[in-house]
Amino acid sequence: MKMIVGLGNIGPKYDQTRHNTGFMVIDQMAKEYQVTNFKNQSEALVGDFRFNGEKILLVKPTTYMNESGRAVRPLMDYYDIPIEDVIVAYDDMDLPLGKIRLRQKGSAGGHNGIKSLIAHLGTAEFNRIKVGIEHPKQQSVVDYVLGRFMPDQRIEFDLGVDKAVKALNGWLENQSFSKLMSEFN
Repeated sequence: MKMIVGLGNIGPKYDQTRHNTGFMVIDQMAKEYQVTNFKNQSEALVGDFRFNGEKILLVKPTTYMNESGRAVRPLMDYYDIPIEDVIVAYDDMDLPLGKIRLRQKGSAGGHNGIKSLIAHLGTAEFNRIKVGIEHPKQQSVVDYVLGRFMPDQRIEFDLGVDKAVKALNGWLENQSFSKLMSEFN
């Protein structure tokens, strides 16, 4: 069993905002695999599908970004999923719009959702897919990440989400993460 976690904030106020990039990746995976069976479990919306006979969980924590780890750890424990079978998708301001970067470990880099995951998982060594939202030009970071994309930005961003889904599909096909990193980074 594998778990794909998308970070974001729950509720219509945050829908389609830059900080909900992880949710948008999960939504794209759900669309691709026709997952409509999301249910509330351990402070998260959890859907699943089968890929080559293996159960895959799609997870969107409902704890709000800053407490994402509070939802993910209990799910890992309940389903007995090891850390190497978990991957987290989220936004990154330090990447150009729509660019993706895969990492196997690292610091939170100021991202509160990742900070929460590191605290609850007890390690910074877990697979990640970061999707670039670029750095704000003239507004505060909070207003920027909680804001929505401009129409011209959305095209480039959606290409990044597509690349993230393609990388996730490679991961599901059991391609080594280091091979995926060299392909997509």
